[in-house]
Amino acid sequence: MSESDRPDVTQELRLPWDDDPEDLYEHAPCGYLTTLPDGTVVRVNQTFLSWTGYERAALVGHRRFRDLLTPGCQIYHETHYAPLLTMQSEVHEIALDVVCADGSRVPVLVNSVLERGVGGAPRVIRTTVFNATERRSYEGELLAARSTAEAAEKRVQVLQQIVADLAAAPTEAEVAEAVVRAPEPAFQATSTSIYLVDAERDQLVAVASTDPTTGNWDDMPRSSRRAVAEVARRGDLHVVHDLAEAAAHFPDLAESMARSGRRTVVLLPLTTGPAEDQSGVSVLGVLAFSFAEERELTDGELRVIRLLGQQTGQALDRARLYDDARRREERADFLAGTTRALDEEHRLLQRSRRLVERMVPEIADWATVRLHVGPAGLREDAGGPAPDEDLLAARIAEATRSVTPVYATDSDRLGCTVLPLTARGKVLGTLSLRMAADRRGAEAERAFLVALAGRAGLALENARLYEQERAIARSLQRSLLAADVPSGDPRFAVESHYQPAGQDLEVGGDWFDAFLITPNRLAVVVGDVVGRGLEAASTMGQLRSAIRALANASNGPARLLEGLDRFCQRVESARMATVVYAEVDLDACELVYACAGHLPPLLHQPAGPAEFLLQGRSGPIGTRAGDRRRTEQRLRLTPGSRLLFYTDGLVERRDRPLDSGFEVLNREFSRLRGAPLKGLPAALADTMVGREHGDDVCLLCLTLGAEERLERTLGADPLQIALLRSDMRAWLTGHGVDADCMDAVLLGCSEAVANSIEHGYREDPFGVVDVSATITDDAVEVRVADRGTWRGPGHSRGRGLRLIEESMDEVLFDRGDGTTVTMRRHRGEAE
Repeated sequence: MSESDRPDVTQELRLPWDDDPEDLYEHAPCGYLTTLPDGTVVRVNQTFLSWTGYERAALVGHRRFRDLLTPGCQIYHETHYAPLLTMQSEVHEIALDVVCADGSRVPVLVNSVLERGVGGAPRVIRTTVFNATERRSYEGELLAARSTAEAAEKRVQVLQQIVADLAAAPTEAEVAEAVVRAPEPAFQATSTSIYLVDAERDQLVAVASTDPTTGNWDDMPRSSRRAVAEVARRGDLHVVHDLAEAAAHFPDLAESMARSGRRTVVLLPLTTGPAEDQSGVSVLGVLAFSFAEERELTDGELRVIRLLGQQTGQALDRARLYDDARRREERADFLAGTTRALDEEHRLLQRSRRLVERMVPEIADWATVRLHVGPAGLREDAGGPAPDEDLLAARIAEATRSVTPVYATDSDRLGCTVLPLTARGKVLGTLSLRMAADRRGAEAERAFLVALAGRAGLALENARLYEQERAIARSLQRSLLAADVPSGDPRFAVESHYQPAGQDLEVGGDWFDAFLITPNRLAVVVGDVVGRGLEAASTMGQLRSAIRALANASNGPARLLEGLDRFCQRVESARMATVVYAEVDLDACELVYACAGHLPPLLHQPAGPAEFLLQGRSGPIGTRAGDRRRTEQRLRLTPGSRLLFYTDGLVERRDRPLDSGFEVLNREFSRLRGAPLKGLPAALADTMVGREHGDDVCLLCLTLGAEERLERTLGADPLQIALLRSDMRAWLTGHGVDADCMDAVLLGCSEAVANSIEHGYREDPFGVVDVSATITDDAVEVRVADRGTWRGPGHSRGRGLRLIEESMDEVLFDRGDGTTVTMRRHRGEAE
């Protein structure tokens, strides 16, 4: 074939139409956005609009790319994404969540390229967005499968460890301690108990439990009709799946399950002997574990459970052969274990409680620790019935005076040994215990008890010193915080709370401050310095002083933050600190604020839901990368608004996204909208983080102006009355109520609330009292309502009712569904 006869391959491969570049851009399989350096969208393709539901006109020229992200992703954008893009000119496969027009969220992967103009100045940002919904779903399935595999592997590892522990356990007590912990990690059981057969007394002895309060936790004859004894006699595994089955076979177990909320119970005999020959099997005990929900155990799990029973039975049989010979080693191990257990606790009371927990029931059937140091009357005891208190007190006094143990004897009616707990030549307290009769008087036991008391005394002294040092550290932390927060101004009220990390002796870097710039302008600030220790505390103090020096009527938040940036050039340790700073015009009720890398304040106005203030944001103090310009935001507030400032310890957790922390905070702050301001930050911190938390928590709550109508909801606790009085006094002052009228209203309202708590909720500590108050030109009206059950129409405190009637001009009782008291007091002449 000649060259001229060959077909034109290029001509054959050409499409019969030409691709339109604009159509390729608009309907590409990914989203395209073009934005200015500040993030403003100037071009977007149809693919992105279809995914998110936005109209092109709503985005182009009106929205920034960061505005389309969730709050958590917005913070990530400003602290990571934007700085990286500025430094590297490109970022790849950043996972973010885009908020659609209907409020739903779309997971995406983002790539961005920053194009620069002449001289290197940023010109435009080009961004591609890939929908990651299916990828995230697939990853979720992989994680679920991995979690299932890890759970199975964990169960195998736990059982392997238990088998190893059983093989090494020399005594019955150690075997029981090893096996009682197996079902919870291996099968996700909620509680476990173990009973051992005492052949000499023909009893089943309750030895160990992870939750002794559930079930009938005591010894029983082997002839008993209780479920544990029945399984011990039969020698076979029994699984109770529900209350009906338990009621049909084991009434005692059904009662225990109903009381404790358990739904499935496994009763496993601990056996020794050949499994194939039931006639040669001996039952040495019963392991009982339960589940909170109805649980169907698989055949594989049942095989593992039976194997656990056989392994445990063999370990018990082996332990009995070595028990007498290894008693001394047992005591040595107990001493070492007690020392470790006490070292795990840092507080004096917890160490004394742990000591008693170690003693009962392994060493004694009753024990108590009474300390002469720490809080007055500190005492911790456990076990069976306590001995005669007068005789015990005399023996404790003797041991304390002589600084020597007072041992029990066979003829001793009290039956208790008292050991003085000493350290560094002084008596810290006493350990009293009642041991089994066959252990009294033995020299080895006495030497063991002396050694135990010595170690316990030293551990308790170390705990006392720890608490002393901890108290000093806490005092230092609080002394570095603002102590002169302004008060007494009816136009605003400030309540703060600082909670240090639970187990940390170091001083933290969280802080707050509030001060008046002018008589009509209030400044509020909350910040967090990087690091811990004295350097962080020193930096915290310097920053607070710098802010007070920079704050004036003409600067404003943005310029103040710029001044702090310059301050970081001289104080390097202040770099990367986060700050939220706000100024409030008290007369105009206007707020101006700026956030330098800090978490957004939470605003709750009298009408509408709480909202996070996500504007006026920029990077942390002294940030070298990214946009260094400082911005501020201004908004007008309604009188009665509450504004919460806080540090990251309140919402950040390693086991949940930051957005979830924001949602929890919003919900809890909204729930407390009717609570008095006094104590509100402390209550919020207690709900969000508890008392033993790994990070410092700092909160400041600001209330502006006097609400038009005061509405509060109180718990049925007399301590709440003082908080209500403080809130109501400020509200009445803000409305210019004269002193005589104010005192009368406070007295009448307090007595009415006290009546509701005492009589309406005398048997209901979870009841609530609703209080509302309004003001007119000529009177103050207060309404106090409860939903409790009063004993009779006239059953209120006689003196309290007289005080209400004497202090108020009009009083009306309405007893329907609960009791409502409506009171009016006429005002004096307006000032």
